[in-house]
Amino acid sequence: MAIETLIENLTNPALLFFLLGIIAVQIKSDLQIPENSSKFISIYLLLSIGFKGGQELSHSGMSMELVYSMGLGLFLASLIPITSFFLLKRKFSIENAGAIAASYGSVSAVTFVTSTTFLDFEGINFNGHMIAVMALMEAPAIIVGVLLINYFKRGEKKKSTSNFSDIVWHSVTNGSVLLILGSLLIGFMATPAQAEGIKPFTTDIFKGFLAVFLLDMGLTSGKQLSSMLNKGMYPFLFSSVMPFINGLLALLISMQITDAAGNQLLFAILGASASYIAVPAAMSQAVPEANAGLYLPMALGITFPLNVIIGIPFYYSIILMTS
Repeated sequence: MAIETLIENLTNPALLFFLLGIIAVQIKSDLQIPENSSKFISIYLLLSIGFKGGQELSHSGMSMELVYSMGLGLFLASLIPITSFFLLKRKFSIENAGAIAASYGSVSAVTFVTSTTFLDFEGINFNGHMIAVMALMEAPAIIVGVLLINYFKRGEKKKSTSNFSDIVWHSVTNGSVLLILGSLLIGFMATPAQAEGIKPFTTDIFKGFLAVFLLDMGLTSGKQLSSMLNKGMYPFLFSSVMPFINGLLALLISMQITDAAGNQLLFAILGASASYIAVPAAMSQAVPEANAGLYLPMALGITFPLNVIIGIPFYYSIILMTS
């Protein structure tokens, strides 16, 4: 099962397009995505992710476990980027530290789906509201990352004149953040019939645009890949160790709010995973100074396969031992 799941995910066309972009740079191909097209695709992905997340939230029935689960999701999506930022700021620029921190505070939908496949194979149930929790965790980490970047950049220039409320307002009204939050609200308000009406745009063509976006990210990362290699072992250590710390923290807290083993495993994966779709799409617009050759390979090239190969069975074994 684990090997089959790994092969299925590593041969995912979107991931292979990302690798194609890196290879194209290494062989000095003239392949490129027009800048305006790249910006449009980023906007489309954020709109689609936010809208579908709002729909998932609107379909979740209200219960105390749902409230606690939502609270834990928001807590993790805020705490992880803050702690990660201060660890990363010692080795990276403010922009890069914020972008990487946002990546690790946000979540990977592909890793989440892989975990649900694992649970189905093991015959373990999980609540549908966990999908809504995943959707809710996309935006907060982006907001926190942009806020931290804005605060410390302004602090470097002239800290005495920094107005925290202005920084928060600037971060929340940033185009990428506003788009994903606004789309989340619109998706929440839309009726199933209304959502079905734009499904061809928000859902049916999503994977195709994602493939083009990851091809573009591969081209960008390939040009800047040396930045990660030049940082020595620190990016590798962070992207290998930090996810397990975050995953164990999420698992420990989740055990206090739900007895469902499936929910506990999904919380662990949500804490451990790193975004390589929503965050790169947002950061490419909000913080273009951040080096995609750092945060994207760390999340996609190191953390993603570690979670699929080791993380899922590791957290599951802990759940079995403690149940």
